[in-house]
Formats: sequence, C-alpha cells, structure tokens
Amino acid sequence: MSETVIQHRPRVIVIGAGFGGVFAVRAFAKTNADVLLIDRQNFHTFTPLLYQVATSGLDPEEIAYPIRGIFYDRPNVSFLLGDVTAIDSSEKLVDIQTSDGVVRHEDYDYLIVAAGSVTHYFNQNALQEAAFELKTLNDAVLLRNHVLRLFEQAAWTQDEAERDALTTIVVVGGGPTGLETAGAIRELYTYVLKREHGYRNLKARVILVEATDKLLATYPIELQKAAREQLESLGVEVVLSNPVVEASAENVRLKDGREIGTHTLIWLAGVNASPLAQMLDVPLGKQGRIPVTPTLEVIGRENVYVVGDMAYLEDANGQPYPMLIPVAQQQGTLAAENILRRERGWTQKTFHYHDRGTMATIGRSRAVALIYNRIPLRGFIAWVAWLGLHLVTLMGFRNRLQVLLNWVWNYFTYERSVRIILEPEQGRAKRETWPSTLHTPERVGDKIVDVA
Repeated sequence: MSETVIQHRPRVIVIGAGFGGVFAVRAFAKTNADVLLIDRQNFHTFTPLLYQVATSGLDPEEIAYPIRGIFYDRPNVSFLLGDVTAIDSSEKLVDIQTSDGVVRHEDYDYLIVAAGSVTHYFNQNALQEAAFELKTLNDAVLLRNHVLRLFEQAAWTQDEAERDALTTIVVVGGGPTGLETAGAIRELYTYVLKREHGYRNLKARVILVEATDKLLATYPIELQKAAREQLESLGVEVVLSNPVVEASAENVRLKDGREIGTHTLIWLAGVNASPLAQMLDVPLGKQGRIPVTPTLEVIGRENVYVVGDMAYLEDANGQPYPMLIPVAQQQGTLAAENILRRERGWTQKTFHYHDRGTMATIGRSRAVALIYNRIPLRGFIAWVAWLGLHLVTLMGFRNRLQVLLNWVWNYFTYERSVRIILEPEQGRAKRETWPSTLHTPERVGDKIVDVA
C-alpha cells in the first residue's frame, strides 16, 4: 500500500491506547500526518482476557503489548506517557502531566478522544469501597493476589463460618464478563485448588448475582438458557432479579434481605464513560457519553472526534451503539479516515457498525456465541470459536504463542501455573474519585498507589 500524501501535514493527538485509540493510530500509519498517542500506561491491554489473569490462567504480560513496540516502524507516530489534565478545544491544546511532575502543553490540528470507560456503581459508595473491579491489568493482579491469599488463610482457619466466607466469591453482573469471571473462578477451585493438599476440605462457592431476570440480556433466549445451564453445571450459583444493595468487607446483602458472608465482591455490573469526557465541557448523554455526529465529531467542538465507549451515537433503530471492542475499533479507524478525507477536501463518511456477532466463554468447553446475529453456537464449538477469535486478535506473535501454549497446557493438565502472590495484601483501601481514567489510582495491598 503506497503512502497517502496530503498537502498539509496535520498534527493529530490521540488520547487513550485502548482499542479505539490504537486502531485510530494504525489508520494514520502510512500517511504524512504527525500523530501523538497519549496514555497513562506504556502498554495496550487485551481487556477481554483480564479475567484469565485474575483467575491464574495467564500471566499479565501475555495480554499486554508495549505501545512503542506496536508502532516501532511508524516514524510519524510518537508516544507520551502521562495523565491528561485539561483539554482546551478553543486553543487546540492538551495538557499532560508526566511521571516526573512536569506539565506539557501539546497543540493539535485534530483531536481523537478514546479514553474508554470506568466501572459504574450507580452512586452506591459503600459498594465501590467494598468491591473489586476488573478494568485494568492492575485490577486483575490485585484480584488474583486477594483470592489466593484468602484460600491460604482459609486452609488454616478453624472457624467454619469464617472459613466459608473466605472461600465464597460473589460476582455481580450477568453480562459476558460476569459469566466468564464466575466460571473461571469456579474452575480454578474445581480443577486446580481442590486437588492440592490443604485445600481439599474447603467448600468454595461462586455466586453470580444479576439484578434483572436474565443473563446475557442481548442474546437470544435459547443462548441465555444455555449459558445458565453451563454455568450451573460448573457449580456456579445463579441469583436473578435480586440485586446487591449493601456490602462490606465481610458480607453482602441482597434486595430480599438475604445475607452472604464473603470477603470477595467482584463488581462487573456496569460502566460509564471516562470522566475525561467532562474536560470537553459539552452536554453529556447516557452513561456520561459524549454525543457525536455520524462522522464521530463532537457537536460544538471543532476538529474533535470521540470514539469507543465515550461516544454516544444512535443506530438506525434509535439505540446507542454498544460499548463493545469491535465498535471502538471500527470507530477509531473511521475517525482517522475522516480526518484524512477532510485534509483532502473530501466528504466525510458516516459510521455504520459491521456486527460480526458476540460470544462469551463460561469455562472449559463451555461457551455461547451468536455469529453475524444469525448463527447460534453453544458448548464446545462455541468455545473453540471463542479461542480462535481471541488468538487472532491478540497483538504480537509472542503473545499469541504464549497464550496458545498456556491454554493447551491448561486443557490437558487441568493446571494453572500462574498462582503466585506478588504483593502482600492486608486489607482493602478506600478508593478515591479521580478526574479521569488516565489518572486513576490503583489499589495495592492496603495503600492507594498512583501508577501513572
């Protein structure tokens, strides 16, 4: 493919190295546009497999890829590690605080905002303080440390009620991530921990709680039923239409008054757009998302595009496009293409989502999938399709090979070797609210640590 030449050499800033941001930068690869990619981490995370890191299935580095490595052969692409602290759309400036405390002011001709989403607790602060999230690589490692440490503690606990609480995990959220996490934790106990000395007499429980009356609400009814059957065949307890209303470090309480003794509440029930959306100073839509035109431009903000989870755009049926990775990828590519079209004086294209289907894995040889919204799959075939898709979309041959070898090893040996506790964990720390997803503290042990 020959280089796409444009007379003016525009400077484009892309905020966020998630799927939307990375695909946007890729689209500029063979052009003479200067691109600056900004993120608070120096790696791109393959977020669909975070739950496997959290459940000892994969090493963290197997689902992360250095950003500079992705664009090592793109001389027109630069990367800046730092936190976005302000956006001045009138002056076309972005302020970034680097790790050494220096604030840089970077100008742009065009801005693409792709900062993703954050966990939504529906304004229930007590739940936020008690729960674990699964949005970042640090979240996954923290949860893995926590679960393994509690099992170690349970092996030496004489009090039966306390021992049961230590080995009871409550997962909130009946979407794909909730099902995948619940199933993987149950398999970790059934196929790995239960066989080891000291753990054999423990009675681990995994409880999946969903506020509505169905799992995988956007899937066909037959796949919803298949998903529940496969979950329960693993030993996961499914609770529907009975949301969590209170939580502490020792228990959770459901709407019907039922109390569950547990030290592990994993909240996967909803997301909001990154609070960075507030920096653009425009009226926000549902879930804090930024309304955009069909060309993905922010209404009232010249030369600013928003893609992925942060963008609010309705389809032909009046429904907002879902906060899914394929949507972010396609929007990122289109935003870059539209910037190039503007530079050439061409008409911009409007966004049309090419839906290739959805899938969720529930465990070993257990999954459901809907291919092109027409072909339902379940069980082993759906699981193989899920494995293949994730291997293909992982970045880097090394990552794909390592993940494939891990999966093959785990399948035939029922072994998960990544069962190491990396950090001491002495309790939960109270999370604070930060202004953007690019500047969010991470919880390590009993401390809040800013890892940017």
